[in-house]
Amino acid sequence: MEKRIGVVAIIVEDKNKVQDVNNLLSEYAEMIVGRMGIPYKEKGLSIISIIIDGTTDDIGGLTGKLGRITGVTVKSALTKK
Repeated sequence: MEKRIGVVAIIVEDKNKVQDVNNLLSEYAEMIVGRMGIPYKEKGLSIISIIIDGTTDDIGGLTGKLGRITGVTVKSALTKK
C-alpha cells in the first residue's frame, strides 16, 4: 500500500487524557516525522500537531483511536498521492 504524508491536529480538552494521547502516539511512533505540542493554559487545553508518513490504513487507525478518547478532537489532512 502506498504511503502518504499528512498533518494531524489534536485538541485535548480534558487534561486527564493527555497521557492516553501520548501513549497512543508512542504506539504509532514509527510513522511520526515530527511533533509540536502547545499547552494553552488560559483555555485549559493542549494542542498537538504531528507530521505523519504512513499508509491510509495506519493513519486512519491512529486518528480513529485518538477520536475515540473522550475530550479529544482530531482532524487530519493528507497528500493526494
